[in-house]
Amino acid sequence: MLAVHKLHIRLFALLLALVTSTVSAGRAWSQEVGTFPASWPAPQPRMVVPFDSGEKLTFDVRFGAIKVGTGRMEVVGMQDVRGREAWHTRFTVKGGIPFYKVNDRMESWIDTRTFESLQFLQDLQEGRRDKERFYEIYPDLGTYTEKGEVEHAPSVADPLDDAAFLYFVRTIPLEVGQTYEFNRYFRPDRNPVQIRVLRKETIKVPAGTYQTIVIQPIIKSKGIFSEKGHAEMWLTDDSRRLLVQMKSDLSIGSLNLYLRGYVPGTVAMAAGEDSTERK
Repeated sequence: MLAVHKLHIRLFALLLALVTSTVSAGRAWSQEVGTFPASWPAPQPRMVVPFDSGEKLTFDVRFGAIKVGTGRMEVVGMQDVRGREAWHTRFTVKGGIPFYKVNDRMESWIDTRTFESLQFLQDLQEGRRDKERFYEIYPDLGTYTEKGEVEHAPSVADPLDDAAFLYFVRTIPLEVGQTYEFNRYFRPDRNPVQIRVLRKETIKVPAGTYQTIVIQPIIKSKGIFSEKGHAEMWLTDDSRRLLVQMKSDLSIGSLNLYLRGYVPGTVAMAAGEDSTERK
C-alpha cells in the first residue's frame, strides 16, 4: 500500500514539472516574439460630405446681362499629400470685357478624414493684377509655408483656405438670420471668417429652377470673397448644397455666375442619381 502511495506522489511530481516547464517555455516564446492585440484599431473613416471625386459644376459668367465667360467648380480627384488622402478641388472663373479680363483659379487639397487644408493654390488675374501664391499647410504642426515668402508661419487649428470654405459651407447647417463665425482660416490675422445666412429664394438659372439658401461669406483676404467683394452665394436648399448662383462686386461692376450644368461625384453616381450637363 505504501509503495502505491509513493508511486502516486512520483507521478504527481512528474506531471507538475511538465506543466511548469510548458508554461515557462510559453512565457519565453511570448517575450521573444512579442504579444499582439486581439484586433488592430480601424483607420479613421472619411468625412461624410455631399460631394466626391468627379463632381463638376459649370457656370455662365456674366457682367450684368452680357455673357463674358465660363466658370467651373470641381472635385478633380483624390491625391496623396504628405501621406494623407486629400480631395483635390478646383474653382475657376474666366472671362471679361475688352479692357478688363478675369482669369481666377483656386485649388485646394483637403484631408478626407479631418477636413483640413493641406495645400492651397491661388492664381488671381483681374485687370492689371496678376498674382499667384502657393501654400503648404501643416495642421499637425500648426504652421503654413508660402512659396518664396515665409517658412512655417503660425497657423490655426483645423485650418481651411478660400477654396476649401466653398466646400465646407456645404457641410454645415444653415439657418436664415444666423451669422456663423469660424476661426479656421489658415492665416490667423484673416479670422474670423463669417457666413451670413440671408434668406431663402427660388431662382431660375440655365440649369433649371431651384429652391435656394442665400449666404454671404466674408474672408479678410483679396479675391471674390473679400470684404469689399460683397459676394453672395445661392446654394440648393437640399442635402447637396450645390452652388447655383454667385454674385461678387469687382472694381468695374458685378461678376455673376449662373449654373449651367452639374455632374455628380462617385457617391451620387453609386446612389443612381442622374447627371445633367447642358450646353
